[in-house]
Amino acid sequence: MVLNEPRIDSHVALTLTTDQTAFFQKNGFLHIKNFVDRDVVQLFLRELQRIEADWLAEKVDKINGTPLKFGRDENGQTIVQRFAFSSLFSPVLREFLQDERLQALTALLQPYDGRISELEKDGLVVNHYVRTPESNFSRMGWHTDSPRDLFLGHRIRPMLNVGLHLDDCPMSNGGLRVLPGTHKQNTLMTLFRKRQFIDHRPDPREVGFDIEAGDLTIHNGSLWHRVEQSPKLGAESRRRVMYIPIITGEYQPKSASSKTPFYHRFAARIQN
Repeated sequence: MVLNEPRIDSHVALTLTTDQTAFFQKNGFLHIKNFVDRDVVQLFLRELQRIEADWLAEKVDKINGTPLKFGRDENGQTIVQRFAFSSLFSPVLREFLQDERLQALTALLQPYDGRISELEKDGLVVNHYVRTPESNFSRMGWHTDSPRDLFLGHRIRPMLNVGLHLDDCPMSNGGLRVLPGTHKQNTLMTLFRKRQFIDHRPDPREVGFDIEAGDLTIHNGSLWHRVEQSPKLGAESRRRVMYIPIITGEYQPKSASSKTPFYHRFAARIQN
């Protein structure tokens, strides 16, 4: 299923129209085509490869209390499958987080004051999905981003999950799926509509996306979503996504002395 959501032109100052804002408020997501061009995508990929090489050489397994996730690619080489706080290791990525178009997205959280959380939560996260016969991080079950607040002893706080996609990924090759409108449900349904992370079953109401490298997807943190596994193996299955969390609430930066939140240990047990 694909909705005809409003599109936002690339390479211009991002100003959300009334129709775009109304679509987001109703459905809980937006898809922005060509947010950055392919040369910029390649620049970001080179930065991530450099960070990955440094972390592997230095045997880094945790950043500011957040565990990294490791796996192997189609050639059997060890890779970082989930980066955390990536912008702290790259002036290029840090500069990207200052992009006025990203800052403008905070308007979707009104009347709450939103901010890009470079030093909070898990910072700039990058997920690298590649399916091999031995892979254990090639999909992600249905979930919302709200339970982490409860694990930390807070009420659910409004947030946006903003993904910059670094690979072409038509809907037929897996990728992001969302359940439109579920961001409006009550707390009980936000937490228990499906089995968080465990349930991978397609939903007849879900919406998928035909993604091109450089596209941006935005969804409300309380929206139910999942990552569908690619039907392909190896390089053809690769999907790399940078996640820019835009959050609200009290400023809570992390540091090297931060403890690992419980939800990371919980997720490690149930994701596959």
